Amino acid sequence: MIPLPANARLTADAESTARAAAEHLIERVTSATGERAAVCLSGGTTPKRLYALLASPEFVGRVPWARVHWFFGDDRVVPWDDPLSNVRMVREAFGHESPVPSTHLHFIPSDEGPEAGARAYAATLQAFYGADTLDPDRPLFDLVLLGLGSDGHTASLFPGKPALAEREAWAAPVPEAGMAPFVPRITLTLPTLTSARSVLVLVNGAGKQDPLRRLADGEDLPARHVASARGVTWLIDRDAAGA
Repeated sequence: MIPLPANARLTADAESTARAAAEHLIERVTSATGERAAVCLSGGTTPKRLYALLASPEFVGRVPWARVHWFFGDDRVVPWDDPLSNVRMVREAFGHESPVPSTHLHFIPSDEGPEAGARAYAATLQAFYGADTLDPDRPLFDLVLLGLGSDGHTASLFPGKPALAEREAWAAPVPEAGMAPFVPRITLTLPTLTSARSVLVLVNGAGKQDPLRRLADGEDLPARHVASARGVTWLIDRDAAGA
């Protein structure tokens, strides 16, 4: 079995990961102080199952939908109805009768290219936050959801790409992705993603054994730099852990 990161929980399979993530998310948003809670969404198959669970009869009544605002950690620069779009994935997961108020789902603009979209999304985040500088004592997000790519990337922060080194901008263009599909992307930067009370990383499948092993060996992959005020929780299924 691969040595797991600190604060990791082993799950039986992808479904178990999604269910554990749903419980974690509900705890974070219901315990959030203030009138609003903010969640940063991730793309991928496991998060899609998580979002569908939240909107299901089993969970929908436990989420304070009226006070939660949903943002995106990254997206591909494609139309929102494109199969590659995280917007489309999230809309489909929440369903046609989505419990999310329409003004509470904050999409990353994709119609004017990665540079303009990154600037526009940074402005959206700053307007919600009420400042253009992040205060370490006042996190932007109550919860950030992330995944782990087979190359060690998270959000759209790929190894060796300029966005990974960005420390001033809240969002950054990714003109060339580090892996397929090779379409431009927009990503939140590390300072923005780590301005969080809690970070939850979801890792499923045997294809993730290699990046987990490289992290355990101390390799400086993008996912190693993820942090939050309360630390980082990892939900890793048995296939990914090699268990």
